[in-house]
Amino acid sequence: MALGDLMASRFSSQSSVALVSNHYDNFPSTQGDDVLDSARRDNNSSSSSSNNNNRDRDSDTASCSNYGGGNATTGSTVATTTSMAYLPQSVVLCELRHEAFEASVPTGPSDSGIVSKWRPKDRMKTGYVALVLCLNIGVDPPDVIKISPCARMECWIDPFSMAPQKALETIGKSLRNQYERWQPKAHPKVQLDPTVDEVKKLCNTCRKHAKSERVLFHYNGHGVPKPTANGEIWLFNKSYTQYIPLPISDLDSWLRTPSIYVFDCSAAGMIVNAFQELHDWSASGSAGSTRDCILLAACEAHETLPQSDEFPADVFTSCLTTPIKMALKWFYRRSLLCDSLDYSLIDKIPGRQNDRKTLLGELNWIFTAVTDTIAWNVLPHGLFQRLFRQDLLVASLFRNFLLAERIMRSANCSPISHPMLPPTHQHHMWDAWDMAAEICLSQLPSMVEDPNSEFQSSPFFTEQLTAFEVWLDHGSEHKKPPEQLPIVLQVLLSQSHRFRALVLLGRFLDMGPWAVDLALSVGIFPYVLKLLQTTTPELRQILVFIWTKILALDKSCQVDLVKDGGHTYFIRFLDSLETYPEQRAMAAFVLAVIVDGHRRGQEACIEAGLIHVCLRLLRGSVPIDTQTEPLFLQWLCLCLGKLWEDFTEAQMVGLQADAPAICAPLLLVPQPEVRASAAFALATLLDVGGDVCRDGATGDDECYDDEKVRAEISIIRSLLSIVSDGSPLVRAEVAVALARFAFGHKQNLKSIAASYWKPQSNSLLSSLPSLAHIKATGSGYINSNQYVPHASIVSSQIGPLTRIGSDNSSMVRDGRVSTSSPLTTAGIMHGSPLSDNSSQHSDSGILNDIVSNGAVNHSRPKSLDNALYSQCVLAMFTLAKDPSPRIASLGRRVLSIIGIEQVVTKSVNSAGSSGHPGDPKTLSPSPSVAGMTRSSSWLDMNAGHLPFRTPPVSPPRLSYLTGIRRVCSLEFRPHLMNFPDSGLADPLLGSVSSSGGTERSLLPSTIYNWSCGHFSKPLLTVPDDTEEILVRREEREKFALEHIAMCQHSSVSNLNNRIANWDTKFETGTKTALLQPFSPIVVAADENEQIRQAILYKKNSACVLPKEVQQEDFGVWNYEEDYLLNGFNNHDFPDKGISKLCLVNELDDSLLLVASCDGSIRIWKDYTVNGKQKLVTAFSSIQGHKPGVRSLNAVVDWQQQSGYLYASGEISSIMLWDLDKEQLIHSIPSSSDCSVSAMSASEVHGGQFTAGFVDGSVKLYDVRIPEMLVCATRPHTENVERVVGIGFEPGLDPGKIVSASQAGDMKFLDMRNLMAPCFTIKAHRGSLTALSVHRHAPIIASGSAKQSIKIFSLNGEQIGYIRYHLTIMGQKISPVSCLAFHPYQLLLAAGATDAPFSIYADDNTLAR
Repeated sequence: MALGDLMASRFSSQSSVALVSNHYDNFPSTQGDDVLDSARRDNNSSSSSSNNNNRDRDSDTASCSNYGGGNATTGSTVATTTSMAYLPQSVVLCELRHEAFEASVPTGPSDSGIVSKWRPKDRMKTGYVALVLCLNIGVDPPDVIKISPCARMECWIDPFSMAPQKALETIGKSLRNQYERWQPKAHPKVQLDPTVDEVKKLCNTCRKHAKSERVLFHYNGHGVPKPTANGEIWLFNKSYTQYIPLPISDLDSWLRTPSIYVFDCSAAGMIVNAFQELHDWSASGSAGSTRDCILLAACEAHETLPQSDEFPADVFTSCLTTPIKMALKWFYRRSLLCDSLDYSLIDKIPGRQNDRKTLLGELNWIFTAVTDTIAWNVLPHGLFQRLFRQDLLVASLFRNFLLAERIMRSANCSPISHPMLPPTHQHHMWDAWDMAAEICLSQLPSMVEDPNSEFQSSPFFTEQLTAFEVWLDHGSEHKKPPEQLPIVLQVLLSQSHRFRALVLLGRFLDMGPWAVDLALSVGIFPYVLKLLQTTTPELRQILVFIWTKILALDKSCQVDLVKDGGHTYFIRFLDSLETYPEQRAMAAFVLAVIVDGHRRGQEACIEAGLIHVCLRLLRGSVPIDTQTEPLFLQWLCLCLGKLWEDFTEAQMVGLQADAPAICAPLLLVPQPEVRASAAFALATLLDVGGDVCRDGATGDDECYDDEKVRAEISIIRSLLSIVSDGSPLVRAEVAVALARFAFGHKQNLKSIAASYWKPQSNSLLSSLPSLAHIKATGSGYINSNQYVPHASIVSSQIGPLTRIGSDNSSMVRDGRVSTSSPLTTAGIMHGSPLSDNSSQHSDSGILNDIVSNGAVNHSRPKSLDNALYSQCVLAMFTLAKDPSPRIASLGRRVLSIIGIEQVVTKSVNSAGSSGHPGDPKTLSPSPSVAGMTRSSSWLDMNAGHLPFRTPPVSPPRLSYLTGIRRVCSLEFRPHLMNFPDSGLADPLLGSVSSSGGTERSLLPSTIYNWSCGHFSKPLLTVPDDTEEILVRREEREKFALEHIAMCQHSSVSNLNNRIANWDTKFETGTKTALLQPFSPIVVAADENEQIRQAILYKKNSACVLPKEVQQEDFGVWNYEEDYLLNGFNNHDFPDKGISKLCLVNELDDSLLLVASCDGSIRIWKDYTVNGKQKLVTAFSSIQGHKPGVRSLNAVVDWQQQSGYLYASGEISSIMLWDLDKEQLIHSIPSSSDCSVSAMSASEVHGGQFTAGFVDGSVKLYDVRIPEMLVCATRPHTENVERVVGIGFEPGLDPGKIVSASQAGDMKFLDMRNLMAPCFTIKAHRGSLTALSVHRHAPIIASGSAKQSIKIFSLNGEQIGYIRYHLTIMGQKISPVSCLAFHPYQLLLAAGATDAPFSIYADDNTLAR
């Protein structure tokens, strides 16, 4: 299958990942078809625009409700109560961005370091060749005794067939021609039977003209004695009466380096040994002769050259310079063809060596592939690069040297080299060469007889490609690399094999970065670079894929692409409509890497019109239709962002092309990666400002023309609308954008920030527009009838900065702004020096002095509206208090740019100290309060001698103190960002050099690097663990269905058997808990999110936890084995407590969703592994709250069927979040003056949930219908108390609800028929604190503050009562704070207001 087809099938199959089928289709529906069809259309359009390939929302359409009345439960319902309707098929939060966003910053393609080792550092060329022939024809040397007959041929010439002098000249000319065939511009110079002076002159001349290039010295000493043990070779005197020795040291001093020597004489190993001794002796000298000196010698020091007439006399030289002829003649004598083939025909092989369409050319091609393959598989990669890829002539000589070793070893002669090579004469690839040689020789007679006949090509390359394909089917990173890789490189030269070779090469590169590095090391790069000049249409998709893989590993290739004009190839491909969007996304990726930090690449792509191509493609994709590939949109945006990043000319082109208006709609698409990429593209359009702007010499308004001002207003307004996006990836880009904006408008933003500390500025803040009104047209995030006060979104995010429980007066006392003023409501004042009595003598005075001295007055905001600057500052505060630690760190960095430092101080009491908040030991400097007692930003930045008193800080509260300080100097100094006491150092964000840094070094974008990681992973194959995941899923589904049936048909009896008890040591008791469905694990948290030391025990057994398990937010406990699995901090500021724990993807690798009381959502993976938990994502689920509200008291529930998270609290609406899209998709008006106090999502009907309110009312919602509110009632009217707990009755009936109020009454409601009387039981008397409805069994549990738990059936019958511990002492249980049933078993977990946490089972479960 071609790679393009393989890619197409792979991408098309991704949308239908094999999941267990959904059986909803078999369930009868009694609802009107119009509602179902509408819901189905809504869902289909929603899911088609989603990029999550692992989601299946067909279940959303399977509603069986009948809201208008009647009985929805038919006879067939019973048959399907244990069907797959109970097992949601959706899986969320499992994309690349969720792997470890908080833990690491992935890097994009590298341009240096280990990945660039494949590139030859110093490409070299052999510029001159010195040929020295000492033959002395007719006179044998005295130390050689020749046999008869003996080898006589020199350069395939018989020296005795002509006069000696003529023979000598002919041989010299022939040798020169042979070298010119390998290196036409090598300038061979020949010396025949020379003297020492002639050789010296030749060497000096070659080195002089070669300069820094390599010089080759070829020595044929067949007519002189063997080299001496002292390392001397022999020459002649002028009269040829004496042999004159030439020390090898003199030769080395004349030729110097780089150089390569070929010694074709007996005992040539003597010279190699002498060279090695010379190099060792001069290693510390300055001659430098050891750096690059290569030697090839015909034999060992104790060996003589073969004399058999089977070989030529210069067999070593013949192997090096005429390898094909030598190889065929040697093979001929050892093959069966010797009896039927004329030996002389070998000299008549037709064709040219450089023409692969001829017989001689194909043989040379195969020989090159074989020897390259042997070298690649035998040599270390570094040595291979040096000998076979650095210098063309050296590479040819070493390929031929492998042949010389094979042939001469058959004559008991061992050629040697320096550097030394391992033996290769028995490598199995020589068998492939022999087969190719035999096929060639068998055709030779007919081709010589008829020169016009065509030869039959060898099957060598086809067979080797098949072998490579077999390896691809079974190989991996952990197995031996494919030995055919060099052959694939050679096959790229052939047009007939090229397509298949590229397809297989693409498959190999897709196996991972290690494969790309191997391919680059073998030398694939120049070949695929050259192929970009072809216009063959069928190669386009494959070449784009291959270049995607290469650039995903090594960014340095961008220079080569631009130099060769390769960028135009990808721009044309990007603009073509015949290819798949996924493949065009790869072209956009390649172009993004080409322009990433490469000004020449940016200029070349702008000249080629890339900006207009990308914007036209984006404009045609909005609104997004079902055919648009999100990955394509993502990389179009990233390509644009990289194209105009830090490039003013490109930014102007983008603004003139109306880029902000084209990119802004993408901020609202369902895919977080596309939203983040669009934010990145818009952010890089913001100019960070020049020195004039930064210095504030003339004001920001003079640095911008009207067009740019309007564009920046548009960009900032668009980005402010997503400051509370559900994806940290998106919010990170907003933070980067605000940082860029802060650099360009530093003085104006500092003025706004400085005005927050003026006592008279409370009227200013109260008039500021809020972020809630900055939203894109048609976003639909906040309903028009929902009340959203000024700064509501911001204040909900930075609420922990306010002083809870302070004076509610709005007056300004003693020159200070009160804690209830708009200033402190936005969370700006608390913790700053102005929040203390003495602050008016410290910071306010300094600030007023600065303002009066003109440091601020000259830069009053003029370029943009003051309101917009204020909204930007509020957005910065929002990000600084983000639930995601990384985003919060980015937000604090942005604040530091405009002169505000956040002080986050942990209370000493939180560590268990019993000291009073006012005690000196509580306020003493320690690691937990270091940021409060000193900040370098308050010091004089230049001299450090400014008289200054550290402002006293208010006594810390029992939990945590947080605050904001204004940095005294209004000029940002990046060299202090990593000062040890500044509290601003962040290893995740990179360091800033002392010479100053740019905005990129301070706030690097993350979306580009994260997106690059996509192309480093396999794109053509399904992950290996898919089958394992499906098997585990099937096992869990089987377990769940079996236990669901058991629960539905069980008769609960005596659910008061305590099977486990956990002494959590919670000071305030357990706030919430959950039981894992497929393992004996319980997760619990307390109101203050603290766990210190837990003692776990079952009946008659006890287990003491290790001492290091202390002070954690959560306990993850195995209640069968009695030990603590894990404990960890949910976040660093647990002053709000945890309101809800939920499991996400419980049938797969489950995630732990933790909802804090302030509406912050954090989702963890690997939470059961001690110390290995990772934060998957985090966001704030509640935006805006009612005026005068001090605590949000968030109410949250999760629905796996739909992938929706429902959140509400002290607000006028219910927020509906899609965790697949990580986006707020609805804000449902609660239509009530009261707040939501309890909420429950249906386990089987996606999009349906019910809410209980503070005034005792209950409402049922279904987000699949346009009006969303199905019905409302107020059942709790006797004693108007808040609804404490609410839940759907088990089963598929969508209208039956159980509601319990704080007064103790429990209502069984049928929301389909509100006219019918509801069934009521008085569970407790004014003290009900917890309610839990089993997901499948017909039982309900309620807990009371009066130390009792009651179990009821769905008929209202009390079937269980727990009041005392079943121990010897029989003490009462503690006041109940939370209850949780096991999803598939009759187990009840109960938490109390004190430390013990218990798990109960009925008699049947206990017996099992």
